[in-house]
Amino acid sequence: MKRWIIAGALAATAAGPLAFAPAAAQDGEPIVLGELNSYGAFTTFTEPTRKGWQLALDEINAEGGALGRQIEVVSRDDGASTGDAVRTAEELVTREDAVLLFGTFLSNVGLAVSDFANQREVPFVATAPLTDSLTMENGNRYTYRFRPSTYMQVRMLVEAAAERTDATRWAIVAPNYEYGQASAQNFKDLVARIMPEAEIVAEQYPALGQIDAGATIQAIERANPDGIFNVLFGGDLAQFVREGNIRGTFEDREVVSLLTGEPEWLNPLGAEAPVGWIATGYPWYDIADPDHLAFIRAYQAKFDEDPALGSVLGYSVMRLIHAAIEEAGSTETEAVLAALETLEIEAPFGTLEMRAIDNQGTMGAWVGRLANDGNGGYMTDWDYLPGADYMFAPEEVEARRPAGE
Repeated sequence: MKRWIIAGALAATAAGPLAFAPAAAQDGEPIVLGELNSYGAFTTFTEPTRKGWQLALDEINAEGGALGRQIEVVSRDDGASTGDAVRTAEELVTREDAVLLFGTFLSNVGLAVSDFANQREVPFVATAPLTDSLTMENGNRYTYRFRPSTYMQVRMLVEAAAERTDATRWAIVAPNYEYGQASAQNFKDLVARIMPEAEIVAEQYPALGQIDAGATIQAIERANPDGIFNVLFGGDLAQFVREGNIRGTFEDREVVSLLTGEPEWLNPLGAEAPVGWIATGYPWYDIADPDHLAFIRAYQAKFDEDPALGSVLGYSVMRLIHAAIEEAGSTETEAVLAALETLEIEAPFGTLEMRAIDNQGTMGAWVGRLANDGNGGYMTDWDYLPGADYMFAPEEVEARRPAGE
């Protein structure tokens, strides 16, 4: 097992807005990695992610790089669209000679880049996409995911709902694209299994970024649920929360909410942040593990701001890639894939590994209730739930994942 070294903050070494060059010259050409993400469309999450991997990259190069060579990252905006993302991935591989791709945010974009990686036989580490399909129905041997999937996080929330609430009539509100649809389906399947007495009484699927919050709230209230499963994020979440607060929709109703405790989505709500919702998130301010505290200090010193979930995710993914190249002893695709299959590393919040049968990492998630101090929201009464306890059973992976992948 490789243990990561979490160093102090280092000076910025970026050579420009899109190329992140080695901190110091060493023998041999730099190892080039290609990174693509939705920097224009989802800055709230992707900028902390970039800062996280920048911090790790600086540390790694100061420690000597990988295989005695410095690491260089060429970063591009994927346009938040499948077509732009594939064209960008092609450019990174053919023009920039990237030996590995990482990044993406939206699930549909991650799936498109995964398919490209499979066709071009280049390793791809998906940073943020949550869809189960990435490692299940559309899984391939070139694609790996570090972050817990939609199924894993929804299962955590359904179990929390079963333990912490008495709600039996549930409404669902989710964005109408891959991530939202998969989250809703997982919720329905898991509720049927874990809370068989419960029923789904309303489903609302607004287009991403185009929610009519008034109409959505009215539809939910007409169904009169005693529980709401929310999958919205960003501006859609803000409008939904604001409208619901005005109408009192969340009073005397349990709300179970995917991602809402992540600082990227919770902080912008400010004083309007909801109270009592059960949510997944990242309570960085309360995590006292020494390695995590070292990461926090380094991040704050380098960027003069507090971290978000994207920050620790980006940092951890870069450390994962570095460890894979070191263990492989080469940048050759087959060697890197073999190293990734069973890699075990120490992250700022604990030991993580990749599972060979589906290329899914064991990173977990923090689940707790939301509180509000009058100025903004935060997580309380939280637990970190290890991802290994919430992954698909091996027999389900075998049934759903393409043979030989």
